[in-house]
Amino acid sequence: MAEERYSFNRKLKLLSFSLMILGLMGLSFGFITAPKNIQEAREIISHHDHGEHHSDKSKIQKDKIDINSLSIMYKSKKEEAEHGASHDEHVFHQLSNKPWAALYVAAFFFFMISLGTLAFYAINRAAQVGWSPILFRVMEGITAYMLPGGLIVIFILFLSGLHLNHLFIWMDPEVVAHDKIISAKKGYLNVPFVLARGLFFLAGWSLYRYFSRKFSLAQDLAKDNKYHKKNFRISAGFLVFYIVTESIMSWDWIMSIDPHWFSTLFGWYVFASMFVSGISTIALVTIYLKSKGYLKEVNDSHIHDLGKFMFGVSVFWTYLWFSQFMLIWYSNIPEEVTYFITRMEDYKLPFFGMVVMNFIFPFLMLMNSDYKRMNTFIVTTGIVIIIGHYIDVFNMIMPSAVGDQWFIGITEIGGFMFFMGLFIYVVFNELTKAPLIAKGDPFYGESERFHY
Repeated sequence: MAEERYSFNRKLKLLSFSLMILGLMGLSFGFITAPKNIQEAREIISHHDHGEHHSDKSKIQKDKIDINSLSIMYKSKKEEAEHGASHDEHVFHQLSNKPWAALYVAAFFFFMISLGTLAFYAINRAAQVGWSPILFRVMEGITAYMLPGGLIVIFILFLSGLHLNHLFIWMDPEVVAHDKIISAKKGYLNVPFVLARGLFFLAGWSLYRYFSRKFSLAQDLAKDNKYHKKNFRISAGFLVFYIVTESIMSWDWIMSIDPHWFSTLFGWYVFASMFVSGISTIALVTIYLKSKGYLKEVNDSHIHDLGKFMFGVSVFWTYLWFSQFMLIWYSNIPEEVTYFITRMEDYKLPFFGMVVMNFIFPFLMLMNSDYKRMNTFIVTTGIVIIIGHYIDVFNMIMPSAVGDQWFIGITEIGGFMFFMGLFIYVVFNELTKAPLIAKGDPFYGESERFHY
């Protein structure tokens, strides 16, 4: 059998560089226009507070003054000044966080796709399934982004530890000194320990990816199945390592942005998001390669199975989303429910919009078995799922990082474009380095003949 190798399309390469350049311009715009001091923050707020919204706000404030006029009369001028200064500083930190938060959301999201793909790859290896070996090289290409993407996320955490931004308030010694809850967690939430954990996790994930890829390529040339068996063993062990480290990573890199709140379901919730995003990306890359004349052995049954996973994991994500929301909302404990109140009041459109994009839309599009065999339906649903889970990450990070001072503008779009361009370049460049078909896998024949 002749080796089928992918040649990086010139137009796609140009697209990836164009996205990176435009994305850098958008991110640069965000950093340049971010307020440099409290006075600039006041000017930005006063510029945005106009029209009907401003009138309503003024009326509410006037009513409060009328109702509480007696108490305000006796309130000291010093207390008012201190409160005003504290509020102005808080808003300044939120506005200065915006470009950093946009950078962090996009960086984590595309890293998350590759890590989710790695989990799916390991599950298929450990389960020794017959339908998917024909897609292993696609998965290996996508997971190539994990190491550079993870290092970028850890570097942003490092910069936060240098106090170049206020994304993680537990990194501020002054905040820790005056906050009993955060102070009690400083044995776990401290910069050296978080960075060390992150590097350890990334090293473990990357080592598995390196050896699994090495064994996969070696199996193509082997005369027996010894490399396949090695891959099976390390994949089974990796999944144990992964499920623990992924949960801790989600606490460290996302949940700790709001260190007063926690959820025991959060690790699973983030896993479901990255898992379905990774599977959707596998489907999109596979269909793209087929459209360019590669992966001829991939048929509509393979696409159908990817569609089933997209459908099933979308339902699983919704189950976790609702379980987390319902339990916290029903118990109505103030320090827990405030997490959802903030998002439902200040992030109403992205909060409810992601439920439509991540559950209702894929549920309706992929519920019919025949639709899962149609590339148009898979591609459309995959794009919506990926954008929907970007908004999911946006909802997890932005409310605690920037409060109600949010909007999806040039900076946010720029961050998404830059990392999408980098992701495309790394993934498709990796696909050129080995045959697109893992022909030495003992289940390759079964995968090639997969029809139902």
